[in-house]
Amino acid sequence: MWNERYCEAGFAYGTQPNDFVAAEAHRIPQGRVLDLGAGEGRNGVWLAEQGHSVLCVDGSDVGLAKARALAKERGVAIDTEVADLAAYAIAPGAFTGIVSSWCHLPLPLRAKVHAACVAGLEPGGVFVLEAYTPAQLELGTGGPKDVAMLPTLAQLREELKGLDFEVGVEREREVHEGRFHGGRSAVVQVVARKPR
Repeated sequence: MWNERYCEAGFAYGTQPNDFVAAEAHRIPQGRVLDLGAGEGRNGVWLAEQGHSVLCVDGSDVGLAKARALAKERGVAIDTEVADLAAYAIAPGAFTGIVSSWCHLPLPLRAKVHAACVAGLEPGGVFVLEAYTPAQLELGTGGPKDVAMLPTLAQLREELKGLDFEVGVEREREVHEGRFHGGRSAVVQVVARKPR
């Protein structure tokens, strides 16, 4: 499904970073950053422009090819890895930052991946997430149609145990990203840091 979406001309979600990622990335210490479900690389490339060493992981080789092309066009380098997050091993203590922007996973897998993210951060490292909440189903301006893939803040606090939440909020906001995210949206936003 994602290869089909990313095969279309242009960038499905645009080439600019997610607003929340861009606003909160200053909290991430300089170093190695993992972009989960990186898609066509808009967040990873922008993070590389901020001086980070970035690894973009996604299940779509088509999306990651576009990410590499975008990085080349912008004059930065990124690493990419095609992987199913169900089988992907996040190296413990390997990252100063992990970014998850609209990376919606089924609940059991999401809990497993988020536990691996906690372990994958080095002390002082920061996890940044924006996702749609169940309330998004009524708004219909983007995201999965399966409520089990839409986390609440309470669920994320449980899944990210071991991190200190610096931001944790459910809110409505305008999201305008390419052809598939457009309009009033119900989101959850998290910035959480691993204690030193």
